Amino acid sequence: MGSTTLPYMETKPKLIFFTDFDGTITVDDSNDHMIDNLGFGKEKRLVLNDQVLDETLSFRDAFRQMLGSIKTPYDECIQILLKNMKLDPYFEEFYYWAKDNNVPIVILSSGMHPIISALLEKFLGHKPANHLTIIANEPVSRDGKDINSEGGWQIQYHDDSHFGHDKSLEIKPYAALPNGERPILLYAGDGVSDLSAAAETDLLFAKKGKGIYPALEATLLEDTANLVVDLVTYCQRRGMPYTTFENWSTILESTKDILSGKVTAGEVAAKASIGQ
Repeated sequence: MGSTTLPYMETKPKLIFFTDFDGTITVDDSNDHMIDNLGFGKEKRLVLNDQVLDETLSFRDAFRQMLGSIKTPYDECIQILLKNMKLDPYFEEFYYWAKDNNVPIVILSSGMHPIISALLEKFLGHKPANHLTIIANEPVSRDGKDINSEGGWQIQYHDDSHFGHDKSLEIKPYAALPNGERPILLYAGDGVSDLSAAAETDLLFAKKGKGIYPALEATLLEDTANLVVDLVTYCQRRGMPYTTFENWSTILESTKDILSGKVTAGEVAAKASIGQ
């Protein structure tokens, strides 16, 4: 569940930035990399993704199966990811701007906390400062083993939701604040687990060219009555305020303008909706 207090309001920010991690802050998805290279592989992963799309398998159960196929010790998984993952080239600039301008960054991830922490520390060259918070799943022992042993870890989900981590729960208390107290709430993401969270905020930055299941976008971007894969199309249909981004330079410039009062979140969304 979400925090029982409002820790991101301690510094009385005018704006809070919530964001996904994998494929949003990073260029590629760290979980996909592990499953494809250390687990049962991309082909099997895509089969399970199909079952999720067909609603014959929950995302929660599919993701547990995917990660369960990885037998590599957890500390080795982290080292492999440190060698292979890349940060969006403009996120570091956003990170320091946010620190200097009292903008809390809250990472809401369906991935695992230790991996995110390790990658950020490598990318930034130091442990993240207090203005950045990570809310994610955790690795725990499998069958009483040491997580840093062969087959020794499994995922422990953040909550009991369909996705294992209902990101909206962390945002709702802030969205419910009365006018005059409620800060501007922004969100950046690239997938289906971001939709409930984005619905609680004033503006979604949707990764350009990314669908709800990015690995399937090449074959599943058709627009049908029953299947909405593209994140932007989903926002349009639901009337959710959004704009697109290719990297964090776009997010930084828009967030600067919103914080300064040059534009509102609604105006950014309106501009996107008419293709400007």
